[in-house]
Amino acid sequence: MNKRTLNSITIVIAAALIIPTAAATDTAKPVAPSFKWQTVVNNGDYIPSDDCNPSIPSAPPCRKFNSYNQPSLNTKRLVVFRARSKGGQGGEPVHGVYTRDMAKTGPVVKILDRDTLVPQPNNLSSLFVEPPSFPRIDINARMIATRGNHQPTWKFTLPDGSDTRAGTTGIYTNPFGPLVTGSSKLGAVPGFSFFQVPEFPGTPFDVFPGSPAVTKGSTLVFKGNYTVGLIGKTGVYYRNLKNQPVNGASGSDTQPVVLIANNTHTLIPGTQTVFGSTAPPSAVDNQAVFAGFDNEENPTAGGIYLAPLSPYKLNKQPKLKVLVSIGSQVPGESKSSKFNKLGEGVSFDGRFVAFWGAWGEDTKTVRLYCREEGNKDLKAYCMSTASGNTQDANGWYSEKEVPVNQGIFVHDLKANKNYRVAKTGSEYTDFVYWNFSGKAPGVGEGEESDDDGELARWRSASFMAVSGKADGSGEGDDDHGSYHTAFKARTGATDINNVYVNPIDGIYLSEGAEKKSGILSLVTSGMNGALIDAEAVDSDNGASLPVTEMGIEREGFRGNSIVINVSMGTEEAGWAGIYLTRLPSH
Repeated sequence: MNKRTLNSITIVIAAALIIPTAAATDTAKPVAPSFKWQTVVNNGDYIPSDDCNPSIPSAPPCRKFNSYNQPSLNTKRLVVFRARSKGGQGGEPVHGVYTRDMAKTGPVVKILDRDTLVPQPNNLSSLFVEPPSFPRIDINARMIATRGNHQPTWKFTLPDGSDTRAGTTGIYTNPFGPLVTGSSKLGAVPGFSFFQVPEFPGTPFDVFPGSPAVTKGSTLVFKGNYTVGLIGKTGVYYRNLKNQPVNGASGSDTQPVVLIANNTHTLIPGTQTVFGSTAPPSAVDNQAVFAGFDNEENPTAGGIYLAPLSPYKLNKQPKLKVLVSIGSQVPGESKSSKFNKLGEGVSFDGRFVAFWGAWGEDTKTVRLYCREEGNKDLKAYCMSTASGNTQDANGWYSEKEVPVNQGIFVHDLKANKNYRVAKTGSEYTDFVYWNFSGKAPGVGEGEESDDDGELARWRSASFMAVSGKADGSGEGDDDHGSYHTAFKARTGATDINNVYVNPIDGIYLSEGAEKKSGILSLVTSGMNGALIDAEAVDSDNGASLPVTEMGIEREGFRGNSIVINVSMGTEEAGWAGIYLTRLPSH
């Protein structure tokens, strides 16, 4: 069948989003009146700092929160998030990772920021520069994990007698209280072979793309990229940590990294083809779930897999179980409808796996414009021919093909069955969101950036989170356990110039499969921001600010609690924060 391309759709990614009209907002699903939002943190809160005394908030020591990435939380309502302040007034902006215990409405606690010493191994007293991705948390424990960029942490002598330095990025976690190094670029440094790539002894990891996951209070699961003979390679790994010192300081012992799957040795289950790409995993109860394909852009094989993480078989690669595969049946569609694309970001709660999938040959063209704010190096690269982008009267852009037929789905491990939660059509236009991200050429890993070590490019993502214990009824013992899914979606129409007119982005909540019950709106663009945060008002006239942006990540729905980040108003007169709500029990 020949591909049929629909009319071009132009999406402008800019600082100020289009605010929907009242009429457009009325078409969205109603907000459930029983949902009450708690503020985890907002722009009125001071960032915790060793130098800040809120009773004497003189600049530059005291800064207020200003921007936030998608937060994560555990079933005990401990929230972890990455956030920043503005600069100015003679001081640099604060960038860091923080937690807040919402079960006790405790204080905001700093995990790390730019004044935090990188944990051992560190004989250079290096400080963190940037946590370049959203942090994650164990579903039932206080253990968090985050990537961190910094200047080199280890000075050592080469065989020829010369001194050198290494270690500009790593994964950091707190399973035993203090922050420790879970993985690092130091695998080729004498004495630190436990950080090396296990299938290539002596080879260090280069970068750790995406966000690492944690499980069972002491196990770290992550994606790692490395180089062998000038050829870039990638894989998914785990490491069991122990509360024993490294180099005489608080550490995570010398437990080795264990391979789950890579693009050199691991065959895609059911094929004779090795993985071409793997995605950052999710993990619960010593089980990891990840997506992997033969070809990331146009997969013909691959899918979503589960791997058992044994704490006793440290050098044994786990056997993969197929959950969903390219070419498998799309639930709720005709027998001829097979998945031809699956999303990399999967949400996992131990039984249920939420994922994005697409089918069919129909596509639509999406035009993506470079942002006019953000990291200056990334902006400069986006607005250049070197990035492959093109310029017109409205700015620098690229065009991508997006599947017309796409949806949000859930796989039940116990029933070994897939369910459809929502799909494009009359209700939703798109579940795919785009961002130009990565490493700009010439920018070092220790410098301020949002990169994952890979060259900057346009990347797509879909956002959803699943919980099998959302309403107090438990997961159920039969083959049809209870689950809820929160997901982000876009609704809107285009004008004659193929530009969205008043699009509505929102985060929605579904109970069970698509046909079981209706879907509720948690938050949508254009809605009254004061319904979420009473402080979201214009300081000049006291008017409530409309919601402009919102985000949820794969660990943003745990137990019966959902946590999101929301922005209201404009850049000149705006408000933002992180907010939590709980589902009522049955």
